[in-house]
Amino acid sequence: MEEGSRNVRLGTLIALMVEEGQDWKQVEIPPPDAPSSSATDTGSASTMTPASPSPSPLPKPVTSGLLRLSPAARHIFGTHGIDPKLATPTGPRGLITKEDALNLLKKSPASEAAPVAMTTAAPVPTPADPTPPPGSRPNIPPVSVPGKPGAPGTFTEIPATNIRRVIAQRLTESKTTIPHAYASIDCDMAAVMKLRKDLAKDQIKVSVNDFIIKAAAVTLRDMPEVNVTWSGDGPHPLDSIHISVAVATERGLITPIIRDAANKGVQEISATAKVLAQKARDGKLLPEEYQGGSFSISNLGMFGISGFSAVINPPQACILAVGTSRTELQLNEDDQTLHTQQLMTVTLSSDGRLVDDELASRFLDKFRANLEQPQRMALA
Repeated sequence: MEEGSRNVRLGTLIALMVEEGQDWKQVEIPPPDAPSSSATDTGSASTMTPASPSPSPLPKPVTSGLLRLSPAARHIFGTHGIDPKLATPTGPRGLITKEDALNLLKKSPASEAAPVAMTTAAPVPTPADPTPPPGSRPNIPPVSVPGKPGAPGTFTEIPATNIRRVIAQRLTESKTTIPHAYASIDCDMAAVMKLRKDLAKDQIKVSVNDFIIKAAAVTLRDMPEVNVTWSGDGPHPLDSIHISVAVATERGLITPIIRDAANKGVQEISATAKVLAQKARDGKLLPEEYQGGSFSISNLGMFGISGFSAVINPPQACILAVGTSRTELQLNEDDQTLHTQQLMTVTLSSDGRLVDDELASRFLDKFRANLEQPQRMALA
């Protein structure tokens, strides 16, 4: 086929591909089948056909050889349910063309009887969809119409906000790229509860979470090997201790930062946390107020959650999940007497690449010691 040729018949050989190094002139090219023989046969058959109103007989099915159909012919056969083996191919190398399919359709008795059947057949009512049995769920629940009450089994599509997309992206990144390890410990909160009451007498109101933030910051100062982040090349030690505190808002979870928490007293931490939490709920946090933390704390104790595991906030190495405090009876091994304890479970989620199980255990033990003896921490 010469370059620039037009009106090329369907099925015509236009190119020949050979192996690398093979001479194309030595390759046997199959000669195209001439349609003249089929056309001559068709012509002679038409002259021998007597003039009569009866429809011409259908050609015999082709039972041997591989059928070659053009796309248009394949569509016609599939639409009208005609056996393509009944068609007489006139295209190159036995290709059944669109014209062959149309000619066969004209000769088909079904096409002639179709109009009569359409005029005489009574309309068939469309059967109603079968009612699913009670309690069954549809394969594809329909979408409810806005402004109308949703029918049983429907759902409503809610577009995700920008902050929801960011949260989803960061959570997916965390769980797919960070090997999470978990460790839990119970802390006796009796000393913290007593100190809170003593401070309340002096009109100093602080929360349990403020003591937790302070204890975590002091523990990080004592164990700088935990105050790290993961970069592309490996651990990256941090010079500052900035605690990210999870705050739930209508737009999603956000983590404002208590900067230099190890150098702040519990009262200052409490005041800073209240201001940042309110700004987070109002959507007025500045980027520097929620970016750049080194350690995160998530507290669900106010919701009655006894314990849970939190997802690490990358690129940080750890997040501390805090549950609610509970009263338990404990046996005193010295005098074999029972006494009550106010216990709180905390769970450390750590990046296994940075904080192994042994280091995580030592961190939790140090954190518990600081929290159970708040006098060891600077409160002013």
